[in-house]
Amino acid sequence: MKNQKLHTHIIAGKYRGKRLELPSLDVTRSSKARLKESFFNVLQFDIIDKIFIEAFGGSGSIGLEAISRDAKRAYFIEKDKNSYNILVKNCKAIEAQKCQTFFGDTFKELPTILNSLKNSTDELVVYIDPPFDYREGMSDVYEHSFKMVEQIENDNIFLICFEHESSIEVPQTLGLFEQYKSKRFGKSTLTYYQQK
Repeated sequence: MKNQKLHTHIIAGKYRGKRLELPSLDVTRSSKARLKESFFNVLQFDIIDKIFIEAFGGSGSIGLEAISRDAKRAYFIEKDKNSYNILVKNCKAIEAQKCQTFFGDTFKELPTILNSLKNSTDELVVYIDPPFDYREGMSDVYEHSFKMVEQIENDNIFLICFEHESSIEVPQTLGLFEQYKSKRFGKSTLTYYQQK
């Protein structure tokens, strides 16, 4: 069982059914299919031609789903080496030229990416799925994530979505952004923010 590879699939779009490898569940949790489907049902055609940023990349399954549904480009950030290697492999299996991967800390990399896209005419969708305290030193990951969003100055953000533990109370407003929708899936919840 130890060496058995874990997989997930692209749910819809031009790469529907394509298999993606998953990193070890010790360091990352895969977003459940039901949750992923719900997220893209909310976005529907609004994903087309948007730039998608998956802040805690893991396997890249959310961002690659966005590519499959005609997002213009996807950015992924991942700091675990093994997960990052799997992410790169998955991007190559789907559409490498539309993917940009960053090996490093989300709290450093995301502000840099957003800054580089500040004057872009493209609208951005940012998906933030912090690890559930699975990794060392991650106990205040939510606090850091909220602070990071509070500091975003881009006015070209279409939507920010947090995937978080259902027990976590997320703020109603974060800087320029306001919560407008929340949906629970057992232990996980998706909370959506748009510009005020």
